[in-house]
Amino acid sequence: MQTDVASGTAPLLRLDRLSVTFQSDDGPLPAVEELSLDLPPAAITCLVGESGCGKSLTARAVLRLLPPQARPAGRILFKGQDLLELPESRMRPLRGRHISMIFQEPMTALNPVLTVGLQAAEPLRLHLGMSRAEARAETVRLFREVGIPAAESRYGEYPHQLSGGMRQRVMIAMALSCGPDLLLADEPTTALDATLQGQILHLIREQSEARGMAVLLITHDLSVVAQMAAHVGIMYAGHLVEYGPVADIFSHPLHPYTQGLMASAPGRAGVGVRRLPAIPGSVPPLGQRGRGCPFAPRCARAYARCHEELPAERSLDGHRLRCWLPD
Repeated sequence: MQTDVASGTAPLLRLDRLSVTFQSDDGPLPAVEELSLDLPPAAITCLVGESGCGKSLTARAVLRLLPPQARPAGRILFKGQDLLELPESRMRPLRGRHISMIFQEPMTALNPVLTVGLQAAEPLRLHLGMSRAEARAETVRLFREVGIPAAESRYGEYPHQLSGGMRQRVMIAMALSCGPDLLLADEPTTALDATLQGQILHLIREQSEARGMAVLLITHDLSVVAQMAAHVGIMYAGHLVEYGPVADIFSHPLHPYTQGLMASAPGRAGVGVRRLPAIPGSVPPLGQRGRGCPFAPRCARAYARCHEELPAERSLDGHRLRCWLPD
C-alpha cells in the first residue's frame, strides 16, 4: 500500500516494499521489511523511532550506501527509475547532485586528511563544473549561510580542528550545495544548540519550498516533527508501524508504540507530571525478532495473536497501521 500524495502530484521518491537483509553465518537477518513510502516534491516527511529501528538504513538504501553484507530488495523509484537496477556508473552522478544526505556522524563522514573547504567544494566542481575559485567562493557563502563563523578561515581547516557542531554544519552545507531534488537528513541537528538547530531547520524547510526539494528527515525529536513535517512515519524493528498526517498522528495515535512515544515526550506532559512514562524494554536486535508483532514483548495491550502472527498493513482513520488493535 502506498502513501497518499497530493492529487495530481507524482511522488519524487517511491519506496515500494523495500527490504534490507543482512547475510550472516546464522542465515539472513531482516533489518528493514517491506517498507512502502512516497515522498512528493517540495514536502518534508519524517521518520521517527528508537535507535535500531532501521531509519538510517532506509536512507542509506536510497543512496545504495549499504554495508557489503546487506542485500536490498523491492524497488526504490526515483523519478520513476528503479535505483536498485542502475549500474554503479549511473548511480554515482546522482549522489550529491540529485540526491544528497546529511549523515548522522560528521566526524566519520568527513575525510580527516582533507580540509573541510576542499571537501565541501568538491561536489560543486564535480557536478556543476565550477572552477576552483568559483567553488571556493560558493562554499564560503554556504558556510556563512549555515552559521559557520569566520567562514573564509574555516575553509582551510581540517575536521579535527572543528567542534562537533561545526562539522555538522559543514555536512549540511555540502548536502545543500548542488541544490538536490531529494535530501536525506539523518539527525541533522544532533550536535547543535537550540538556537542554531532552529536556524538549520528553517534553512532546510526554506530550501525545500524554494527548490521543490523533497526531504526525508530522520529524528528522535517529536518537536522537530511537529515543526517541520507534513507526514510522519513511525518505525519499529524494521517495520513502518504507523504513517499519517502529523496533526492526526499527534492528536490521535493508534499504534501502542506511537502512543508510548507520544506519552514520553517532555512537551506533552501534563501540568504537575514529575516523571514521564517510559516504554519498558528495548528494540530487539537482529536475529531475536519473533514471528509475531515485534513490539508485542513491550506492549501492555498485546494478546496471543500479537505474539504469533505479524499484522498486515491496513488503513484506519486515515492512518496506515500495522497492528491487530483495535480489531
